Amino acid sequence: MSVDTKASLRLSRIINASRDRVFQAWTEPELIKQWSAPEGMDVAESVCDVTVGGVYRIVMNTLEGKVHTAYGSYKEVDPPSRLVYTWDWEEEESQMGETKITVEFNDMGDATEVVILHELFPNEEVREGHFTGWKSCLNRLEAMFA
Repeated sequence: MSVDTKASLRLSRIINASRDRVFQAWTEPELIKQWSAPEGMDVAESVCDVTVGGVYRIVMNTLEGKVHTAYGSYKEVDPPSRLVYTWDWEEEESQMGETKITVEFNDMGDATEVVILHELFPNEEVREGHFTGWKSCLNRLEAMFA
């Protein structure tokens, strides 16, 4: 598969937990609240229907009270190995058009390699902002299982 690197990002992280536990952290609202916002932010609300066609919504708050709301729908759900879903922002100033996220959970025995491919960004600036955000979220996910 060819990926336009100007319009996509790919990163991975080894998480010290079983694939089932890491998949749950990605799909259960109360667990999503613990990690699915960059460091220095919190998740005020997490709602998800992890079925093909189901929707999710994650409301993130900055320390200054600014709200960022991610939303989308699930295109592929293959527990505990793969998720594919759309992603955009509700707030008008942050909207970028629908992007696509593929997350693979690779079993490594006592650990799991999480591989994120986020595609269809409108430009490099938006991609870079999301790259920074994903790295920070993965830091929080890793810390959950430390």
